[in-house]
Amino acid sequence: MNEVIKIQALKDHHIWLRFKDGEEKTVNLRPFLGKGFTAELLDQSKFEKVFIEPGGGIAWENGYDFCPNFLKELKSEPKELV
Repeated sequence: MNEVIKIQALKDHHIWLRFKDGEEKTVNLRPFLGKGFTAELLDQSKFEKVFIEPGGGIAWENGYDFCPNFLKELKSEPKELV
């Protein structure tokens, strides 16, 4: 099972992830933000409050979350370009 073990919020709504299997990737979450209760996460200071859930996914205080399997499938972007 996929599990996120380390994260770092980056600029422009990107997040760097390390998975339990050692894979590291940077993903752009901007396409998933902006409507309904996700609109508040467009504020970078709120976006940066991301944390790892007990099941290995990521989440924010407002309850928005991503499961680790979904994150594993997202296209990676070069961290140095973010």
